[in-house]
Amino acid sequence: MMQTMERNTELGLVHLYWGGGKGKTTAALGLALRALGAGHSVAVVQFLKEGNSGEVALLQQLGAHIFRGKGCQKFVRQMSAAEREHAAELQTAHLRMALALEPQVLILDEACAVWQQDMVDRALLYEAVLERPAGREVVLTGRVPADWMRLCADYETECRCCKHPYERGIPARRGVEF
Repeated sequence: MMQTMERNTELGLVHLYWGGGKGKTTAALGLALRALGAGHSVAVVQFLKEGNSGEVALLQQLGAHIFRGKGCQKFVRQMSAAEREHAAELQTAHLRMALALEPQVLILDEACAVWQQDMVDRALLYEAVLERPAGREVVLTGRVPADWMRLCADYETECRCCKHPYERGIPARRGVEF
């Protein structure tokens, strides 16, 4: 059993949705929707994601600030060194812009991957989570969290895939998977 880090209990809490199953981003954006409905300010950084998924425009209409894009359509493993450097700079800029808004809820979608791939200013990401102002909820998502993410999480949910239609050749569907 992993021990929890000591922290000031007056701070907002850290949520971690991780694993190989579907639902991590869905859970995080569901929390964003709930927070917006309660009148809280929300900023979402979708690291390493391009294109538009169905929820982005609606969340923006409801007042969420969304930062996304990596500067190219390639997967990280397909990027050249220059493309990776540009993407890392863009991911860091998105995080800085979100933090400047001083949101009550900060969602860092694919924070695990951007940390693991070293595609963001790691000190800034660490600070955004562990040195957040009092009252800020922070949500982290991704497949494999860093140890420090698991240690600081107040909520930790592992999403595990038991069955997926992709295994039967059914492609991702608009409005369900994206």
